[in-house]
Amino acid sequence: MSRPMLAVSHPVVREVIRLAAAEAPGVVRVGFARPAWRRLFGAPVRVRVRDGAVEVRVVVVARPGASLRALSADVRGAVAAAVQRLLGLELGALTVVVDGVGS
Repeated sequence: MSRPMLAVSHPVVREVIRLAAAEAPGVVRVGFARPAWRRLFGAPVRVRVRDGAVEVRVVVVARPGASLRALSADVRGAVAAAVQRLLGLELGALTVVVDGVGS
């Protein structure tokens, strides 16, 4: 008897990553800072799954006064934990882009 399979769509993977990144200390929101033309750069969360590993690019807006190095580490930790715990996948690569500082 084979093991049961689970298929998770890319929108679900993106949402899990977005929620995990949004909960990291120092993150105001996941997304681009103003102005609206920055949305031309694509979605704030990009995901690629290859051989059971997830490659992620996430764009965040930082809270004023937050250490960007610490914020990046917190986002990495939160996303890695969510990908492993909730999706059962490994985090291959994670790029955190701080697009602005705001409230």
